[in-house]
Amino acid sequence: MRSKLIVTVGVIVSMLFLYAGVGLCQEKVSGSEWTQIVEQMGDKGKINWSEGYIEAVGIGAPPERYIGKPQARPMALRAAKVDAYRNLLEVTRGVRIDSATVVKDFTVESDVINAQVEGFVKGAKVVNQEFLSDGTVEMTVRMPMAGGFAQVIIPKALEKKPESAPPAPPAAPTGDVYTGMVVDARGIQARPSMVPKILDENGKEVYGSMNVDKEFAVQQGMSGYARDLTAAQSNPRVTNNPVSVKGIKTEGPGRADIVISNADADKIRGAADNMTFLKKCRVMIVLD
Repeated sequence: MRSKLIVTVGVIVSMLFLYAGVGLCQEKVSGSEWTQIVEQMGDKGKINWSEGYIEAVGIGAPPERYIGKPQARPMALRAAKVDAYRNLLEVTRGVRIDSATVVKDFTVESDVINAQVEGFVKGAKVVNQEFLSDGTVEMTVRMPMAGGFAQVIIPKALEKKPESAPPAPPAAPTGDVYTGMVVDARGIQARPSMVPKILDENGKEVYGSMNVDKEFAVQQGMSGYARDLTAAQSNPRVTNNPVSVKGIKTEGPGRADIVISNADADKIRGAADNMTFLKKCRVMIVLD
């Protein structure tokens, strides 16, 4: 009896992991860009956080009775597109919004958001298609995260009340003028999200929903992501004189909120033009 109970519990736990969506246990990072490969889909889906797009691959084959006939290729193309869009929707629902939320959470609680997300997925562009020797077709579709999709997700995320401590008082002006901020979050297992937060050691927000302009966030994302510090510091997003700070730990289950030292937080708050570059989302985050 006890052995049956153990087996049953094991099966339930396995199912929970299977249906939990795109989680850290089901991803891997690939390439010089920060690209999240969705392993649970057999590498058929990915989220490129550096370039800001979601991509999926679909495979289609014609019905056996049409093989060798003129209708075979169009039917295989149609089947591949249906499969690609289905896979893209699955990947999209696993995109992390903030440290506690993924897109699936929004689509479950709102039929309107669910319909909008499905609509953007169906409008994704075909970026590649290959005709294989056995008559099947492999098709790749891609959807940008900025623009329309972000317009659905980010405003709702920014409406959420900050769970951190109240805003810190402005630091004493330092006279330093920065054009952007680069956060070196390597070595602390930080992960990307659409709405990241930068906090000080007291949990007070340095960058996030409290000081970002929604329009800039929608059009270009709240942060860019890179895997190389030098590349991030020279990225056009932060222009020619960014301030660089070091992440010391992460907060939240999704590890998307990054904590920096109070000294670095004061440096940013005291910068002469800090509100301008933060408002315009001139932020790069460097991840392992």
